[in-house]
Amino acid sequence: MTLPNAIGASDGDGDGAFFESVWRDTESDATGYLVIDRLVRGVSSGGLRMRAGCTLDEVRGLARGMTLKESIHFEDGAQYVPLGGAKGGIDFDPYSPEADGVLRRFLTAMAPLIEKRWTMGEDFGVQQTTIDAMLPEIGISTSIKAAEQVVDAPEAAQLRMKTAFASVVGGIRLDELVGGYGVARSALAAMERRGLVPAESTAVIQGFGSMGGATARYLAEAGVRVVGIVDVEGVVFNPRGLDVEELLRTRSAKGNVDRAALRAEDQQLPADQWLGLETDVLVPAAISYCITEENQAQIRATLIAEAANMPVTPEAEALLTARGVEVSPDFVANSATNAWWWWVFFGDVDGTPEQSFRKIAERLETLSHEMFDLADNKDMTLREAAFNLASQRLETITATFPVY
Repeated sequence: MTLPNAIGASDGDGDGAFFESVWRDTESDATGYLVIDRLVRGVSSGGLRMRAGCTLDEVRGLARGMTLKESIHFEDGAQYVPLGGAKGGIDFDPYSPEADGVLRRFLTAMAPLIEKRWTMGEDFGVQQTTIDAMLPEIGISTSIKAAEQVVDAPEAAQLRMKTAFASVVGGIRLDELVGGYGVARSALAAMERRGLVPAESTAVIQGFGSMGGATARYLAEAGVRVVGIVDVEGVVFNPRGLDVEELLRTRSAKGNVDRAALRAEDQQLPADQWLGLETDVLVPAAISYCITEENQAQIRATLIAEAANMPVTPEAEALLTARGVEVSPDFVANSATNAWWWWVFFGDVDGTPEQSFRKIAERLETLSHEMFDLADNKDMTLREAAFNLASQRLETITATFPVY
């Protein structure tokens, strides 16, 4: 039997996390973590990732990022009241044949928290379809069961969620598109602020799963030439632009580009060349900590839009800022997936693609311009400005709603 070990708890008012738990699997060498950074109305929100080398500090940072990602979307009069931030992580290889067993045992151990305190979903190395299949086996109907405590009509909320998760756009499920669509809208807003015309601009995207693939689709749809895509096998590159839709149609379930679908003029490059490709916009959409103090000097982009969580280390960002490379931070740029779930669940949108895309475009463009306005007026970095905005809204949430 595998059980979580609570290693820390606080009242949620200080700098530390509200609750932390470390889980050790008895049937493998896997170690898992759950960090609840804050509870709002008794509930927190954040995904579950699995990767070899995942650490408690990493999950702490992701949980704090979720608090910011939630709070920055606070709107007066909206049905959705942001939840607290949380994150789960499992130190194990998601490609191992034992991965599903590890995941099932972790979910079983965390079941009481998933039921009452932690609304969760997919993240790197974990697929939502797998979570949805496993939870009923341990007596939990949905991964956002805890949020039913704070919605007025749970049955209506579930109907909206069914509409949302049954919707398909251009051959891809809506839930696999909303995150990348938000990244694209954030990147396009940043480009507008810095005078980059989409039809004259280029992008390189690291990762071609749901987040990276959708970002590529909607940047290309706006006229941006996607010149590079990076997956675990290397880089595919074409300075005149890749055929994004064909590569989406033929990619693997893990987000790998089908090399057989490349055109004769498309190039294949080693994976370690992705940072140095000449481009206007760079979108790290795969893993955390991939842009470091050691490799940031290779980057030739003007803007970085963080589609992954924490892809740029603080040390790297300081050096990038010093040489004029701006970073649109993850808790703004990639916040659409999380916000969309709650807009649907709480009733701000009905779950249809039309309302979903309209809401995401409006909110991500508004947030991006607010961030740029503050950064430009106060001589801040984009991250400092976004943190300032999120902190102000978090103060309002804390003063208005129970935080426990």
